[in-house]
Amino acid sequence: MVNESKLLAYKNAFLVGEDKSVSLKDYDTDYDHKQLTKEEGEELLKLGVQRLSELQDKLYAHNQYSVLIVFQAMDAAGKDSTIKHVMSGLNPQGVNVFSFKVPTPVELKHDFLWRHYMVLPAKGEITIFNRSHYENVLVTRVHPEFILKENLPDIKKVEDIDQSFWEQRFKQISRFERTLYDNGTIILKFFLHVSKKEQKKRFLERIDNPTKNWKFSPADIKERSLWKDYRKAYEDMISQTSKKYAPWFIVPADDKWFTRLVIAGIIFSEFEKLNFEYPAVDEHQKAELVKAREELMNEKD
Repeated sequence: MVNESKLLAYKNAFLVGEDKSVSLKDYDTDYDHKQLTKEEGEELLKLGVQRLSELQDKLYAHNQYSVLIVFQAMDAAGKDSTIKHVMSGLNPQGVNVFSFKVPTPVELKHDFLWRHYMVLPAKGEITIFNRSHYENVLVTRVHPEFILKENLPDIKKVEDIDQSFWEQRFKQISRFERTLYDNGTIILKFFLHVSKKEQKKRFLERIDNPTKNWKFSPADIKERSLWKDYRKAYEDMISQTSKKYAPWFIVPADDKWFTRLVIAGIIFSEFEKLNFEYPAVDEHQKAELVKAREELMNEKD
């Protein structure tokens, strides 16, 4: 029988402190201090999924908070499979998953956060961003020419996009998240930290396995060649936007089973802090329940 306390064993190990300067070389991609085997981890994940399902039910009944979970990572880090496994026991009526691709012409006519506002979770619901508003300081940071499509005042050419532009955008994102938090949205952000060696292995699997060919694009190789640029963009992003109200977690992603377990444990831990209980009924409502029960019991079959 698995020990439930192990589900919470890593809840603080991968948390990035507020305004901490992050260098990804200081963070493991393959964690050396696992306290359990892969088989134990998979059993513990099942328990974690069950506990998350119970807490989701209370979240919905409580109807005061919503939850936004953000996943960001380099290609092939395992975002899709993590969402599939960790969220597998949740009620699909209360969970929405959105993956943000290249902005449409309509979206480009609005501010960069507009399309994200449109799909935020309602009270009692969970929304998952598989890629998110952070693409606006990641892909655009590596490919600043994309910013020109936003038709921003005072940005006429790539040279106009300086460090102050990115600092302002980080502040805009943090204000966005603070507003959500102040209005009852719990925000958890996960960076799945995969090594370049493991990414290569997973890319080769996608190429060599016909059932996975659809997952691979030649563009993936081009983006891989920009590995150092993306790492720098991630380091700046996490350093600037990990807040107490919207923390980042840098989770090792070379072992998928461990990644899933850690994320399930962190989400479970953060949910438990809210101390959800089912809404209590007053004396009048209790009397109505008694009356309703009597009517049901007196019905003739």
